[in-house]
Amino acid sequence: MGQTIAEKIMSNHAGHEVHAGELAIINVDVTAVQDGTGPLTVQEFKKLGKPLANPERTILFIDHAAPSPRKELSNSHNVLREFSKEYGAILSDVGEGVCHQRLVESFVNPGEILIGADSHTCTSGALGAFATGMGSTDIAVGMAFGKTWFKVPATFKVVVTGEFQKGVCAKDLILHLIGKIGADGATYKALEFHGETVDKMPMCDRFTLANMAVEAGAKAGLFKTDETTRKYLEEKGRGDKFREIYPDSDAVYERIIEIDASKIEPTVSCPHTVDNTKLAKDLNDVKLQQVYIGTCTNGRIEDLREVADIFRGKKVNKDTRVLICPASRTVYLQALDEGLIKDFVEAGASVLPSGCGPCVGVHAGILGDGENCLATQNRNFQGRMGNTQGNIYLSSPIVAAYSALKGYITDHAC
Repeated sequence: MGQTIAEKIMSNHAGHEVHAGELAIINVDVTAVQDGTGPLTVQEFKKLGKPLANPERTILFIDHAAPSPRKELSNSHNVLREFSKEYGAILSDVGEGVCHQRLVESFVNPGEILIGADSHTCTSGALGAFATGMGSTDIAVGMAFGKTWFKVPATFKVVVTGEFQKGVCAKDLILHLIGKIGADGATYKALEFHGETVDKMPMCDRFTLANMAVEAGAKAGLFKTDETTRKYLEEKGRGDKFREIYPDSDAVYERIIEIDASKIEPTVSCPHTVDNTKLAKDLNDVKLQQVYIGTCTNGRIEDLREVADIFRGKKVNKDTRVLICPASRTVYLQALDEGLIKDFVEAGASVLPSGCGPCVGVHAGILGDGENCLATQNRNFQGRMGNTQGNIYLSSPIVAAYSALKGYITDHAC
């Protein structure tokens, strides 16, 4: 029986062949926590009384409340800093970037297993790794023993063909998919992305798709590796880590979903669930008090270039505050070198240090009562941006940029 990508990677790490539905003990390559989940992980890890199984591939990220807005969070940060020094784990401190962006930039390689105490750990699946989020206690066990248990997930094969219309991108595709199958439509499944459209995608678009797989309930979002993967790894100084990762031709899929990219239009998720999707052109009556562009979903340099191209020489709407947040220090520096930060500031936007603050409602962008925010993040649950009385809409960077200029949701310039 042929194997899917998930089955192949898990078999390699279990030491024997595994298939969907089976339980297996799996060796782990990389473990990760962030400042929201990390202190509990550290607490549980210390109860085990063991050293780190793989300290040089145990990563602690301070990104969710970075810089810290409260003394309690500052103390939590110090827990991670002290643990890093005591146990030899790697620390990614304030300003270095969002954990999921940093993981693909510097730490995860094709064919590996990554477990992280954050639901969007699945982002790294775009590199042909099995990457998934788990609870803090599960991560503590993985850190101590270098292994964990999984029920091997069944796989949905998502086949995308056709060319995107102008102004349509990978974010619209994943919102369309989630709207089609529902927020629980792929619960504990692996989503494998295929088709000519996917094969042509740059890594930034693949990261966006993998990142939001969990918003359909998926355990992982996976891609085969190719020359695009190889080139990305070479650019990041890890060309020697490239491996060919692909499913067998006779792999067994629980479901096959076919999508014609040419029929997708700019799409928006409306409050308060990601699968509550509508077309951007039908939401022109939604006035915006805030637009937030960035996050681990759409804060990469390619996203910022698109926004800068739309903003250049223009001003954002006077009644709409606009926040821009590069996903990592590396992205921030690129944006500085290319003059994008100047474009944003001249347009009237505020540029934030790399981190997760507004997306998780910790600081730097909390909504007022009744306010509407259009964001390029991955989640719009009630209260997500710090106020249960606020309304969050999700879109691509293109729709967000046009909407920032107009002050209401729109998918075009005029």
